[in-house]
Amino acid sequence: MENNPENQELGQSQELDLEAIMREFSDHSEDETDPEIQEEAPLAQEYTEEPTADFSVEDVPEALTADTVTLEFGAIQQEEQAPVQEPVAVPAEESATTQWMPEYAQPESTIVPPQPVLVHPQSRLKELKKKLVNGPEKRYYQLSEKGTGKLHILIFLAAIISLLCIGSTVLYEMDKVQPNRIRLMVFGQIWLMFFSALLGSFQLIEGVSDLFRRRFSLNTLLVFSFILCCADGVMCLQELRVPCCGAFSLQVCMSLLDTLYMRRREARQMDTLRKATNLTALRVSDAKADGNHVIVRSEGQVEDFMDHYSIPTKPEKIRSVYALCALGAAIAVGAAAGIINGISASLQAASVALLAAIPASFFISLSRPADILERRFNKIGTLLCGWDGISRLRKNLLFPLSHKDLFPTGTVKMNGVKFFGSRSPDEVVAYCAALISADGSGLVPLFDQLLESRNCHHLSTQNFVRYDGGIGGEVRSEPVLVGSLHFLQEMGVEIPQGLRVSQAICVSVDGVLSGLFAISYERTRAASDGFATLTSYKGVQCALVDSDLLLTHGYLRHKFSVNTKRMSVLDEELCKDIVELQGDTTMPVSVLTTQSDLTAVGFGVTGGRTLGIASYLGLIVHIIGGIIGVATILFLAISGNMQLLTPLNVLLYQLFWSIPGLILTEWTRLI
Repeated sequence: MENNPENQELGQSQELDLEAIMREFSDHSEDETDPEIQEEAPLAQEYTEEPTADFSVEDVPEALTADTVTLEFGAIQQEEQAPVQEPVAVPAEESATTQWMPEYAQPESTIVPPQPVLVHPQSRLKELKKKLVNGPEKRYYQLSEKGTGKLHILIFLAAIISLLCIGSTVLYEMDKVQPNRIRLMVFGQIWLMFFSALLGSFQLIEGVSDLFRRRFSLNTLLVFSFILCCADGVMCLQELRVPCCGAFSLQVCMSLLDTLYMRRREARQMDTLRKATNLTALRVSDAKADGNHVIVRSEGQVEDFMDHYSIPTKPEKIRSVYALCALGAAIAVGAAAGIINGISASLQAASVALLAAIPASFFISLSRPADILERRFNKIGTLLCGWDGISRLRKNLLFPLSHKDLFPTGTVKMNGVKFFGSRSPDEVVAYCAALISADGSGLVPLFDQLLESRNCHHLSTQNFVRYDGGIGGEVRSEPVLVGSLHFLQEMGVEIPQGLRVSQAICVSVDGVLSGLFAISYERTRAASDGFATLTSYKGVQCALVDSDLLLTHGYLRHKFSVNTKRMSVLDEELCKDIVELQGDTTMPVSVLTTQSDLTAVGFGVTGGRTLGIASYLGLIVHIIGGIIGVATILFLAISGNMQLLTPLNVLLYQLFWSIPGLILTEWTRLI
């Protein structure tokens, strides 16, 4: 190898690298307890004491060949990537006591505390989307695969069968059927009843499965109606009388409609939830203000809905209990009729009593109003969290409103500014902004933006006082009043003649009018609809819980055309307590919204209350109709007037009680 300067420089760098490597290897080997490694350390020290300019791997002892080559290669790569640093002189005393270690190493005694995990909105959104994909979105696509097309076809065919049975029954009652065709007509109606049962086979199977799950539903009662109607049909063929196939087919049609409404409602709920980017929960607090339970808004979770939406509601449980009682009452009526009139009369009375005990619209008394309401909720992104949430909404409620609810960001604007007197405009703006900031009203962002645009400083306020229609305080030891023009006049401030303004913030410094800021509020449709709904609904009162100098009850009544007499006026301390209560997540959730506007939260409260009322009223009306029907048939069976239990009379009774039932299902359209 030639001893040129370049080779000498390369050899010197290699020597330094190898020396550093050997030093690192020897230092680390001192901490090892393996005797073999401790024996190799002196060899490395002996080798690095007298380095030569030219060396090869063959000169290295065999025990160190593999490790040395590997470390040298790594050192060369690190040298190529990072610049060479100048060695730092270390005092002899410190080098003797301090053991060298690489930069990336840490002493064993050093304990690094775990760093807190920061939750960012983006990570929260990812977590929310993961829950939505595994829950609502998966269920939504399952329901989409099922679809509703087959149900529509089955409902259409069941309706045609019902009309055919009703038509033939009407012809029989009008004596339009020839005597030799009566048996054929009875036989045909029985076959139509079997075909109707085939269309509702899934409902009948579900009714049987409910028995194994220790439940008794209307579909279970439909199974017993089919059995009794078939047994009565055999007697009808022998006695040449028409069975009640029309009423049974009508009930099958309504049962299919009930399945359609429930499936469609669930699909809309999952569609609403899977599109969410954030969730706002409405909770009913046990705390009261002005005698009403306070509505609390906080962050919601997917589980708040998914864990409760499929739980049977209280009206459904009551309906199941009534269905079981109706079966027992029908059997009792049949037994009473059989004792008096025989087996044929017993089957006829039992089948007719069972059909009369359940008006046809009873099947859809709970599902139809919920479906109508969900159709509207799907457009505004609102969900009801089970029947427990609906029950809590039926209390007397106080809905706290803020200026952002009525006038969201971007709807409050400053139309113009006018200054009076000799004070500088920047000083007037700073004085007014100081009092507005101390008040904490919804105008704070507007005046903060005005301060920044004029490069003004924020000033502090002393002796802050709230008046009726305005605020006051001291800024730089000068008395300042801020409020409407009428407020300044009442406080003795001289107002120039001819100065008229409807919506403006006026400021006076030291008793002299110094500035006027014209403010405009833009009304949005979402805020207008939600505010009108809350102020017009009985059992719900609104209250402004944050201050705004211009948002008086009179102005709100004029701006939104609503009746503000039912709005509560709360004192300052109570408003602070209500504001502090917001954000509490310890209470059960009643409503979830994917949007934060006033329409979504307002309609969620009023819609839940309306659904609860409609469900209970529908339940009461149908139960009353069923009890009256069973009692009437029992009276006719005991009195011996079985000839009045005709299929046409049973159909008319079913249709009569279905009219109020269907009207009540429309109740949820009125919110």
